[in-house]
Amino acid sequence: MEEFRRAYARLCAAPQEAVLRRLREPAGAPGRGRLDLAAQSLSLETCGALGRLLPGAAPFAEVALGDCGLSEEGVKLLVHGLCSNTTVKSLDLKGNNLRTVGAEALGKLLRQNKSIRSLILEWNNLGVWEEGFSFFCQGLGANNFLQRLDLRNNQINHQGAGELAMALKQNASLQELDLRWNNIGLLGGRALLNCLHSNKTLKRLELAGNNVPSDILKAVETCACSPALSASEQAMDHNQDRQTILSETQNRTYILSKEVLSLKDEKTKQFLDLMDTIDKQREEIARSDRMSAARVSQLQEALDEQHSIMNSLKAKLQMTEAALALSEQKVHNLGELLNATKQQQTSMAERHFTELQQQKQEGADRESKLLRDLSAASDKNLLLRNQVDELEKKCKVQQDQLFQVKQDLTNTTAELKLRAVQAEERLEMEKRRFKQSLEDMESLRLKEVDHVIQHIEVSERSMQDRIQRLEAIRIALEEELSQVKAAALTERGQAEEELIKVRNQARLEEQQRLEHLEEKLRLMTESRDEAQNCCLKQKQMVAEAQAKANQLSLQADGLRRRLEELQQDLNSKEEEKVTEVNKVKVELQEKIGHLQAERTAQEGLREKIAALERQLKGDGSFHASQMKPRLR
Repeated sequence: MEEFRRAYARLCAAPQEAVLRRLREPAGAPGRGRLDLAAQSLSLETCGALGRLLPGAAPFAEVALGDCGLSEEGVKLLVHGLCSNTTVKSLDLKGNNLRTVGAEALGKLLRQNKSIRSLILEWNNLGVWEEGFSFFCQGLGANNFLQRLDLRNNQINHQGAGELAMALKQNASLQELDLRWNNIGLLGGRALLNCLHSNKTLKRLELAGNNVPSDILKAVETCACSPALSASEQAMDHNQDRQTILSETQNRTYILSKEVLSLKDEKTKQFLDLMDTIDKQREEIARSDRMSAARVSQLQEALDEQHSIMNSLKAKLQMTEAALALSEQKVHNLGELLNATKQQQTSMAERHFTELQQQKQEGADRESKLLRDLSAASDKNLLLRNQVDELEKKCKVQQDQLFQVKQDLTNTTAELKLRAVQAEERLEMEKRRFKQSLEDMESLRLKEVDHVIQHIEVSERSMQDRIQRLEAIRIALEEELSQVKAAALTERGQAEEELIKVRNQARLEEQQRLEHLEEKLRLMTESRDEAQNCCLKQKQMVAEAQAKANQLSLQADGLRRRLEELQQDLNSKEEEKVTEVNKVKVELQEKIGHLQAERTAQEGLREKIAALERQLKGDGSFHASQMKPRLR
């Protein structure tokens, strides 16, 4: 068995694990093993591989393939392999729904195989097609080795029984034949009873559940048990006394007439009951049709509603995607605008830096000029050296003031850069807002940028004015230096006071501006968070809409499949009802034909009885005429 398993695994393109598992089981002694694949769904590849392995001497004597769901082609492949097998004694193919091709393949098997002694074919449909079953019966008639044949539940009618009877007349080996639970009927039972007179080997014939009359069943049992004895009894009955035949014939005629009357009453009752059941079945079919139609209409309405909901969700999803694409386009446009703004700001920063360098150069030139003037003044007026020293100190203070002013200017440029960065961040946050808010924020940003630029220009002009005033003050102080020392001292104090006031005022203005910018930054961060939350909500809504759309599509597919299943069930029920009605009609026609045949047989019996009575009367008169001279 292990070699058989390896050969199967090698020959089969897709070996089945269940078959391999069964082949691993111990098979018993060589030549007496059992290949049991019952209740295994065998594929076409498996059937082909087994068909190639079965010819010749297989390592088992029994093959069980019951309830395997074999296809017609698979049965053909398996049986082709068994045709030349020499070791298999028993073959079980029950419950495989074998039809025309299966019947023809089995007929070929019975013609060619010489080793199979038992063949089990119950729960198939071999008798459905007359041509295939006729081929099977021809193979059975040509077989002289089969001893047991099981054909239960194969839908064999009276014509199939006639074919079997012809095959049994030719067969000389079959000992047991099981035909229970078919549709053989009266005509088929008579055909089988007649064939038993010429068949000398059949010992057991089962005909229960075939609508065969009880007298035929008893006669079949008697003939099957002792066919030779029944033939001799029939010969002796033909040689008995005519009076006994007449009395028995009269009794039989009386009994048959009673049975015919009872059969007629029973058949009429059965016919009426059958018509009632047919009417009830029709009403049930109509009711089920109405219910199924109502159910189908409800399902169709539900399906249409689901389709409308899905279409609306698809439209919403498309609108949301269009809005999202529009927002992405606006974000892209804002990004381009932001890049342009960054370039403008960098160019402005470079321009401011060049202007500051020029101012520094001018200041250095002015300082050098002042130094030269001071040195000339010291050379010219040694007497006023102390005053010149004081004036130099004053110039240094003014230089410090100028340096402080320059530092303030650098701070303001840094703050402007920071403000520009904040404006960029505000633009990046505002680009996720809705269309109207984006346009409003863009206009506000442009206004703020213009305001900042104007403020920078005003501050620069004020600084330049201050520098010019300080220069004028310094020149005035130099001119007044020669006039009066006290006036210079007072002017120095006034200048210091004015410088302190200017510093305090600049500090206050810068603090106010910083607070204002911080407030704007806070508002812009809040607007950015709101825009991000809105985008997240929109994405969640889109995801939920897509999930709902997918769920609704799945529900619609399920309803559509359910509708198709209901339609298929309805069609199958209608076909079953039609087949049942046709079957009942055929049975009624057969029963009517049987009754007519019985009537003609009874009429023939009556004619024979009348002929026998006439013959008896003639014989009686003849014997009386002969006895009269003897009595004299």
